[in-house]
Amino acid sequence: MVGDDTSQGQGRPGLVLRVLARWRGLNEWLRALIIAFAILVFTHTFLLGWVTVRSTSMYATLHPGDLTAVTKWPAWAGWDRGDIVVFHDPMQDDRKLGERQLMVKRVVGLPGDVVELRDGELLVNNVPVPPWPGETRSWLVRLRKGTDAHALLNELHLPVSGSPSDTRELELPLNERLALTLRGWDDVLGVERMRNARGYAAHLFPFSPYHRWNTDDYGPIIIPRQGDRVKVDTRSLPLYDRIITHYEGNDAEAVRAAIPAENGDQVTYTMRQDYYFVLGDSRHHSDDSRHWGFLPADHLVGRAWFVLLGHDLNQGGIRDDRWFTGVR
Repeated sequence: MVGDDTSQGQGRPGLVLRVLARWRGLNEWLRALIIAFAILVFTHTFLLGWVTVRSTSMYATLHPGDLTAVTKWPAWAGWDRGDIVVFHDPMQDDRKLGERQLMVKRVVGLPGDVVELRDGELLVNNVPVPPWPGETRSWLVRLRKGTDAHALLNELHLPVSGSPSDTRELELPLNERLALTLRGWDDVLGVERMRNARGYAAHLFPFSPYHRWNTDDYGPIIIPRQGDRVKVDTRSLPLYDRIITHYEGNDAEAVRAAIPAENGDQVTYTMRQDYYFVLGDSRHHSDDSRHWGFLPADHLVGRAWFVLLGHDLNQGGIRDDRWFTGVR
């Protein structure tokens, strides 16, 4: 046995020397190409990636057509509240994780946080969070007869698809700054902020009559963290069902069968990973945690860093005002 180990140990240096000899024998340009390719693969895998924004869910922080740099080291260093993150779509259960569509939202709740929307105002751990600079809400814009609505949408760099050019009213994601700009247009008759949502919206997570929330009055909801032990019963199951069965791989029928009647023994579940709560900056035009629930840590890809350039999705070409734009 000792002889075998010694033989293997002597063979490894010889193999290394042969590889080095072949490497030195390669053409200089070919070696440079291989090194460049290796650096590119390493950078894309571990350090930096690129995504193109397609929706208005982060407007006006990110615009449709923005080519955005994504740093990947937060996956090891950790995430902060307020980060704009890129992640795999949690709802595409028919695809492997790495093949799912990428989404971009803002982290508003870290593991263990209590998140609440109260009449449209965000509170985290019962502390109000000021709006981010590009954050928008729904506003109603009324136009004069004969105004080209597409021209207004082009000016704001919003998609024109699905909106007739002769419409007299537009519901747009705006903030006070953008609303003030539109009020200065001769063809704009009025710009008014729309009322916040009222009543119970059954299409929102956790899809339960025990949680009668809407997009502007939501929560309070506790964001699960690894190691948390939560009570599972008929009232709380809608909150944790997807975590237990989809994200952490437990048998759905066994989970539901284990839940006792209201007067039975208590059932608990211990979280195996951290979760996050994300919102779009365009609060009334975003498919986010209010619609599908908690974001698993293993779905996160990276943090948006800056916009390299902006592509005009309506008219084509590169925008002059989006080169190397910071993201915050």
